[in-house]
Amino acid sequence: MRTSRTSRDTAKVLEAVSPPIRRQTRNSNASALKGFAYNANATPTAKTEPETEDVSITSSLCAVKSDDESSLSEADTADIEDLLEPPSKRPKRNASPLNPRALKQSASPRIPRKVIVKDEPDQKPTAAPKQRRLPARTTREIDGSVKVEPPSNWETMYEIVKKMRAANPTAPVDTMGCAELYWRASSPIDRRFQTLIALMLSSQTKDTVTAVAMQRLHTELGDGNVLAEDIKIKQEDEDSKPVDSTLNLTNILAVDPTRLNELIRTVGFHNNKTKYIKATALILRDQHNSDIPSTPEGLMALPGVGPKMAYLCLSAAWGKHMGIGVDVHVHRITNLWGWNKTKTPEETRKALQSWLPLEKWHEINKLLVGLGQTVCLPVKRRCGDCDLAGLRLCKSEIRGLEPTMLKVKKSPEIDEPKVKIEAV
Repeated sequence: MRTSRTSRDTAKVLEAVSPPIRRQTRNSNASALKGFAYNANATPTAKTEPETEDVSITSSLCAVKSDDESSLSEADTADIEDLLEPPSKRPKRNASPLNPRALKQSASPRIPRKVIVKDEPDQKPTAAPKQRRLPARTTREIDGSVKVEPPSNWETMYEIVKKMRAANPTAPVDTMGCAELYWRASSPIDRRFQTLIALMLSSQTKDTVTAVAMQRLHTELGDGNVLAEDIKIKQEDEDSKPVDSTLNLTNILAVDPTRLNELIRTVGFHNNKTKYIKATALILRDQHNSDIPSTPEGLMALPGVGPKMAYLCLSAAWGKHMGIGVDVHVHRITNLWGWNKTKTPEETRKALQSWLPLEKWHEINKLLVGLGQTVCLPVKRRCGDCDLAGLRLCKSEIRGLEPTMLKVKKSPEIDEPKVKIEAV
């Protein structure tokens, strides 16, 4: 059995310190056990001779001195810590030449292994510093011309919102916007007039309410002296010939103001809008050959028509993109994004037109109005539903908001009638 070096050294020291052990004969062993045997006091009949009388002295370090000294003092002993060699912290591997593993390794040649050294950088690459979000700004060139720099990352934000809106076109402006409220069977001149009336009604009014008022004008305007309950409304599928709308310049001129006010009573400021519509009809008949103006100045000269209505009407009715229609949604969202720092929609329009490409002037209104109606609400914004969330692009993002889950109402279960069977 293999023993460690420490065990062997300890055994040598104990052997030197301990007194010599004398070997006992069989006779002495027997006499030692005689006291425990039965009738131990009896005289032995025979006397056995000791087989061996050898005494083995196990240590040569003991010397005879005076009688009053003990056996421990006679030994030339040293401290245990001085005799023991400090063991190594870890035994060397394969130190013994008789180790079978070492013999096996020495007999078989070692196959060299290919070592691949990876080149790792000494320091971790530092993250790119966060870019500073900058609004639109003006710079003056050497020749004295003024150049407007667009906001940082505006193209990325625009494309993300555009894809998000195209994937879910459920905003009221997508189906009930002013550009969609004209009558399909009407003439082009009547369509342009209907678009202008829809824009005049949409001020301070939701799109759903404006659509209801326009539907009543399309079907119930008729003669100014005829009451609404006497009008028979025909559906388009009743006859092969499509039914024309009752909303045209002639009927607006003929209708009584009280009747007109009754038809548009659901919109905001309907009393003032009734006066504006009647006055606009007279101006169009007398000054514009019963058609709407084709210039921003001509449209803004009409009562109740501002820059927003004028530019939206030019885009929807005439197909001329001469300005951006900025309403409260466009003004609010562009300031939330940090594109501009303006206080009024008119200031926002001028700021956007200074750097936004011309091909985006028409679509930006519908894009941001739909976003403001569904996600970026005036109160309790749903930042968790916006695709800009977590990208550090929106300046006013409320972090930590989770997407809203639509609650589906379960239909009430109808209890089936139970038949009670009674024993006869």
